[in-house]
Amino acid sequence: MNYSVSAAGMPRGTKLALFALLLGNLFTGIAVLSPSAMMSELSSNLGVTIPRAGLLITFGAVVLTIGSPLMAWLASRFDRRLLLAGTMFVSAALHAAMALAPEYFSLLALRLVMLAVVALFTPQAAGVVALIEPDPARRAGAISFVFLGWSLAVAIGLPLITLLTHHIGWRMTLALLAASMLVCAFLLLRALPAKLFAAPVSLSTWLSVARNPFMLLVLLITVLQTSGQFHVFPYIEPLSTKLADATPREVGALFAIFGVTGFIGNVIAARIVGGLGPMKTSVIFLGLIFLGILVWAFGAHYFVMLALGAMLWGMGFAAANSMQQARLVGAAPALAGATVALNTSALYIGQAVGSGISGLLYSRGDFDAIGFSAAAFVAASIAAAVLFTRSVR
Repeated sequence: MNYSVSAAGMPRGTKLALFALLLGNLFTGIAVLSPSAMMSELSSNLGVTIPRAGLLITFGAVVLTIGSPLMAWLASRFDRRLLLAGTMFVSAALHAAMALAPEYFSLLALRLVMLAVVALFTPQAAGVVALIEPDPARRAGAISFVFLGWSLAVAIGLPLITLLTHHIGWRMTLALLAASMLVCAFLLLRALPAKLFAAPVSLSTWLSVARNPFMLLVLLITVLQTSGQFHVFPYIEPLSTKLADATPREVGALFAIFGVTGFIGNVIAARIVGGLGPMKTSVIFLGLIFLGILVWAFGAHYFVMLALGAMLWGMGFAAANSMQQARLVGAAPALAGATVALNTSALYIGQAVGSGISGLLYSRGDFDAIGFSAAAFVAASIAAAVLFTRSVR
């Protein structure tokens, strides 16, 4: 593809490349989060408890935590076009294999391998944005656009996964996801420029990040806010069913509300971040997450309150994470692949901590406590963000 620059200063192929990266993040998000939308079906079909089915997310988050920086280091010298397309090809093949898994442990093993591979995509996609969009003034908006894929994974992907699983089963749903990822792989090959290389990641790269208190505090904020959200998110389906008698259609509606408002929040964040800056914008959307989870916790037995909580929470969900990514890329564009990989690891640490705590609470029958524990973690992330803003001043 010819990436000649237009009169407006924007490479002609950049929009298609950004769309391909958005689509890749969409399928990455669905791959990571899909067990949340099929928890009851997996539990009953495979003959395991809900908390054990939840380990598909908890153990997966552990693999992603390790895999994201490790794979960023191992693959740092590869052509990003081939790397990202290859990630989608392999993920598609592994989803096809998961659809044929005979029992729970083989499904778990295949999923962990798949997540070790797909861990590459999101941080490397952010690094590619830094390469194809050199203008710092447009880069934060471009990153927000690419990360809309994660919002769409929740807004469209998870409600669709919920409905498909209910009607055709989880195996056929995974097979359809495999076919969709294959199409995405071909689009990435078509849209991204060849010979796309970033600065290699070395031990000194990780040491530079580890010595930077700015980076470490940003990563702490990611861990805390994600831990809070993933108290609830993996168990949206069984919690809303058990506490508010939600039907499969209503569960799908919760995911849709969450995702659509997440999409809207991300669009708003992309528009206001230029004036407010990433940190102030992040605090605003963290506040919406906190408010939404509080509404969810206090109104857990009423579907209308769950829907209101999902709307407020969703508004901040994707935007807060996009601001984290934009802050890291803006601080050190040359190290974007490494810093975003670490932020992705921080995100998955949060997933493992949050889903692990909520799994224990769920197994003990403390269903109402899950929401309040989640709110405490998000409140801690806001405190860390405010402390960081004051220290920078």
